Amino acid sequence: MRFTYQTEIPDLEPDEVFDWHERPGALERLTPPWGDVDVVARSGGIKDGGTISLRIRRGPTAFRWDLVHRDYIHGRQFRDEQVSGPMKHWSHTHTFEPSDSGGTIARDEIDMEPPLGFAGKAVGPGFVRRELDRLFAFRYQRLFTDLARHRTFADKPRLTVAITGASGLVGSNLRHFLTTGGHEVVSLVRDSRKMGKGDVFWNPATGVLDEKALQRVDAVVHLAGTSIASGRWTDSRKRSIKQSRIRGTELIARTLATMKHGPRVLISASAVGYYGDRGSEALNESAPAGRGFLAEVCRGWEGATKPAERAGIRVVNLRMGVVLSPSGGALGQMLLPFKMGAGGRLGSGKQYMSWIDLDDLTGLIYHTLYDDSLRGPVNATAPTPVPNAAFTSALGRALGRPTVVPVPAFAVKAAFGELGTEALLWGQRVIPEKVLGTDFEFFYEGVEDSLRFQLGRAD
Repeated sequence: MRFTYQTEIPDLEPDEVFDWHERPGALERLTPPWGDVDVVARSGGIKDGGTISLRIRRGPTAFRWDLVHRDYIHGRQFRDEQVSGPMKHWSHTHTFEPSDSGGTIARDEIDMEPPLGFAGKAVGPGFVRRELDRLFAFRYQRLFTDLARHRTFADKPRLTVAITGASGLVGSNLRHFLTTGGHEVVSLVRDSRKMGKGDVFWNPATGVLDEKALQRVDAVVHLAGTSIASGRWTDSRKRSIKQSRIRGTELIARTLATMKHGPRVLISASAVGYYGDRGSEALNESAPAGRGFLAEVCRGWEGATKPAERAGIRVVNLRMGVVLSPSGGALGQMLLPFKMGAGGRLGSGKQYMSWIDLDDLTGLIYHTLYDDSLRGPVNATAPTPVPNAAFTSALGRALGRPTVVPVPAFAVKAAFGELGTEALLWGQRVIPEKVLGTDFEFFYEGVEDSLRFQLGRAD
């Protein structure tokens, strides 16, 4: 079977698009978030003889896929072939040609034979075509938006960025986005046994941070913190959530404040929970803090950055909304019941949900690294917050499933306690006023557009 796909990338020459594909992180950026794929080994990049091994999970099964790269011509093409794996034969040729309008035609040609036996018969041309259509629609959309983001600051120096929480949902996507743009990423790692080349050791619990290693860094993006949604909020759990955010932030802010040569930008995560339960009130960055545990955490979290701010470092407190990606977070936890047709609004469904597409959040953090006008609290949300009932309907439409099983407020409280009340039944209608005052572009302003892109259900 042979399949061919192509897209046009405007305003960029083939060498520029090819170079993006050759940089670290390109495969991860082109891997759809609904696919459970891990890179287990790689060597030699995409040049001839380079190899990559993937572990792919499908339901209860997992398999390894070993590929080798051939036919490398810089700026024009490369090919990957299966050495061992699920297919009888697989060859994928990537080519890059100038378009008549001055851009680039990126083309993908796939020659494959499915496995023999019953499984091979089940993987017919129709099934393969549907899956590849879905894959390349996602790939080309993300390629377009990533290149557009990088083009915005193409005339600026490349940055060295230190990231805490670099293995998490937001951190890993940011890391791969930055490296494909030619930037260097330094991960701050707590476990010395897991440190890779160029990583920086830190331990908030003991107050240890390798200051010397940060001297060559331009900016720090601080995303680490204990998950708020991994269990009921017992007293000990609440202490852990609060301390994990405040201690780590204080350590970074104090360290940067004492450095004569080092990062001049600190982007520190916060959350829209800062505003508490505010009904339908439109909330910009000047709105006061609300009540509740999450508001208390966010106040302490943001306050912990003050030493860096007083030292003249540009500090940005990103008040992030619900990040949409099936790879994790709230959407990742919602998918199974919704796919089973058991999804529905929570409580009254009137509580506002301030959300942001993962790719837009990644782009916004990148924008914030360069835009000196952004400082202090910055709402990192899409400009169109929606009530929970509207979000529920949009997710049902994207999945093609009914959403007729509402979850009463008392059931949410019984199942999750205080966590359920604040995180699921309270709401905030947050407007990213500061961001809208810059030239940043949201590619996903509508929640259904984001869901369809992230789930591979675009029409």
